[in-house]
Amino acid sequence: MPERRLAIAGYGLALLVIALDQGSKAWATAALGYAQPVPVLPFFNLTLHHNTGAAFSFLSDAGGWQRWFFTALAVVVSGALAAWLWRLSRAERVLALGLSLVLGGALGNLVDRLLHGYVVDFISLHYAGHYFPTFNIADSAITVGAGLLIFDSLRGGRGDGAQA
Repeated sequence: MPERRLAIAGYGLALLVIALDQGSKAWATAALGYAQPVPVLPFFNLTLHHNTGAAFSFLSDAGGWQRWFFTALAVVVSGALAAWLWRLSRAERVLALGLSLVLGGALGNLVDRLLHGYVVDFISLHYAGHYFPTFNIADSAITVGAGLLIFDSLRGGRGDGAQA
């Protein structure tokens, strides 16, 4: 039997991710100069970038059609994640946490695509002259959520011991 309280809490977490993501992007847009790194730690800069593609700027130079492709993809995936979350049992908390983080991250980046036509990225990690692609809080939530989904899958989706 699905536990609706778990889904509602998951939707709340997704909304929190969206709020943190959008708030941090608004701050970055107002406070940072475009492509001008602000060192925070020896391996961490704040650097404002606009990404018209997907992860790692995939298809960023594709001519504009990718905005609508990634927008449609985010809508479909978000709908599927929200429906999946709605059907979970109380014992599937790890799965619910992972789905909620991915959902919040996907919707956070979707807001950017709809409002701006690109995703605002500003977190830049680097070491010894090697830079990881710039990312944002939504991307981080998606990554952590995907890790939890993999973890849950590897342990056989057994739930976490709660009574259903």
